[in-house]
Amino acid sequence: MAKGRNGGSRRKDGVWDPLKSSSTDRQRAEAVPKTPQTMSPAYRLAYVDEDFLCREELRPIRLQLELLKTEMMLTERGIKSTVVMFGGARIPAPGQSAWAARNDIQRVNLEAASVYYDEARKFARLCSKYSATLNFHEYVIVTGGGPGVMEAGNRGAADEGAPSIGLNIVLPHEQAPNVYVTPELSFNFHYFAIRKMHFMVRAKAIAVFPGGFGTLDEFFECLTLIQTGRMERLPLILFGETFWRSIINFDALAEFGTIAPDDVKLISFVDTAEAAWKIIQDFYEHRE
Repeated sequence: MAKGRNGGSRRKDGVWDPLKSSSTDRQRAEAVPKTPQTMSPAYRLAYVDEDFLCREELRPIRLQLELLKTEMMLTERGIKSTVVMFGGARIPAPGQSAWAARNDIQRVNLEAASVYYDEARKFARLCSKYSATLNFHEYVIVTGGGPGVMEAGNRGAADEGAPSIGLNIVLPHEQAPNVYVTPELSFNFHYFAIRKMHFMVRAKAIAVFPGGFGTLDEFFECLTLIQTGRMERLPLILFGETFWRSIINFDALAEFGTIAPDDVKLISFVDTAEAAWKIIQDFYEHRE
């Protein structure tokens, strides 16, 4: 903050603000003598009192904070659009063992699925190479920040020297940030709902790789938003047509009448990174 002649200050945005900052008072409060009064939880400044902030009554405030923190940091970074990558945390990199396998059948399937790790990494490289032409303000890769396909996405961006975002969430397992997430863009969430909002608000394309319940949840939320018109139509790409058609009979839903026949067309199936990137190029070519 720039100091004025009379002791006032300007904020980073240049606005004159003569009031003492919250961070200044936080430091002053920490420096007071230790007495029974100052060591009481009641004496803590409300905005640095973690016990107070975690009270049930403050849930609306915590929801707002999780929305604001990531939004503000992405805005400050100049990130205007993203390419979202969803997929299984349990899919290993090629040549690595399937750490999550519970039996021989799962081990064989998961290790064979490492082809999707490779394609996810290639896809992220293609997106990031184009993002570089836009000063990394557009088409920035965003993943759930964890292992498997998520790691492959962040790794592909790192291959191109590009920043990438990781939206982690506190879970008992599978959710520590992978080493390829840009540290300044590595976020952590308590609320699934707010995390999902951050996946969607800048999304220019969504690529979904084979995965489990979490991947299915994320995919169907995106699909529902697009189908109902709550979200603008954009490329929604499923990697691995054989996998997806084996677990979800999209045509049967249309035949039964619970979705419109044209709703199936909201989805594109691909098996390679190049095919996915071409879908994105074709979709936006005549619009931008």
